[in-house]
Amino acid sequence: MEKIELIAPCHFGLEAVLKREIWDLGYEVSSVEDGKVAFTANYDDICRANVFLRTAERILLKVGCFRAETFEELFEKTKEIPWEKYIPEDGKFWVAKAASVKSKLFSPSDIQSIMKKAMVERMKQKYRKEWFEETGAAYPLRVFIMKDIVTVGIDTSGISLHKRGYRQMTAKAPITETLAASLIMLTPWKRDRILVDPFCGSGTFPIEAALMAANIAPGMSREFTAEQWTNLIPKDAWYDAVDEAREMVDKNVEVDIQGYDVDPGVIRAARENAKRAGVDHLIHFQQRDVKDLNHSKKYGFIITNPPYGERIEEKENLPVLYGAFGESFRRLDSWSAYMITSYEDAERWFGRKADKNRKIYNGMLKTYFYQFLGPKPPKRKMDAERQG
Repeated sequence: MEKIELIAPCHFGLEAVLKREIWDLGYEVSSVEDGKVAFTANYDDICRANVFLRTAERILLKVGCFRAETFEELFEKTKEIPWEKYIPEDGKFWVAKAASVKSKLFSPSDIQSIMKKAMVERMKQKYRKEWFEETGAAYPLRVFIMKDIVTVGIDTSGISLHKRGYRQMTAKAPITETLAASLIMLTPWKRDRILVDPFCGSGTFPIEAALMAANIAPGMSREFTAEQWTNLIPKDAWYDAVDEAREMVDKNVEVDIQGYDVDPGVIRAARENAKRAGVDHLIHFQQRDVKDLNHSKKYGFIITNPPYGERIEEKENLPVLYGAFGESFRRLDSWSAYMITSYEDAERWFGRKADKNRKIYNGMLKTYFYQFLGPKPPKRKMDAERQG
């Protein structure tokens, strides 16, 4: 079976999480760069990668990599790529996105138009025709130029993989599903441990945790652009990937996952989203202020995305909010807390310096993932709780 290379973009700062996830799926990682991980696979694996990966933004089929410092070089080297191998005569093809960093070619619109022309020229020669109707399946390209090295990939996913399909109702400043999954994976949380999100918003952290606990693949209920690529991937491969995912679901899992928010409308939205995700029975949502955060059991986890105060009038309320959060956390003396925020005084008002923190870009916003680590539970206690 022919080997190909797939590129999985991800959030900057979370490449190691995606790398581990790709390994766990059984693939060999070929390279790790800022914001993306590449791995070797075959065409059928495009289906599995799209269905199973929780932390990738999309899956790209790598079709070319070359140096170009002039538009003439870009044209000629794009034309050398065997486009006819990937795109059929009636395929719809265009450069959906071009990004350039520290390179001589920096105009996205010029890069897009020149590469499209080069593709057309190549396909004119190979298909012996002057005009392409482009009425068939879509083959959108994504192009990255870093220090004059051009990497070309065809997007197999279409809509970004963070769109699982369950979140139709959102709160303000929601965290994306892929980022939430990545941050949960950065913690030692496992499904036999308590998880509480006291600022749950539209429910993304609790829902992603519940999907992991029940082993529900994130792409099981959505569509992908490459499903139409019957010239490269047989339809059966998609059915096989979804069947594999269905067989892995643990319908009988028991968990303690809770989501709180002070806004009753937001809690209603979170419940609806959890229902669409098929995990509403695994999560307890409740209207509750962070100052009332408590739990009777020990050694739990708080994983949350508190308000950042992006607007000036909201920023004035943050010292009281983070202070109340810190006070509640101190009462949970054996717990660990993890929060992502761009609020620079978060540690000061929370009342404790983080044991670890990690810089992560949430889109263009620089945030920090603060980690306040509690004691590890005694091993005997954990085993007894599992058996009980």
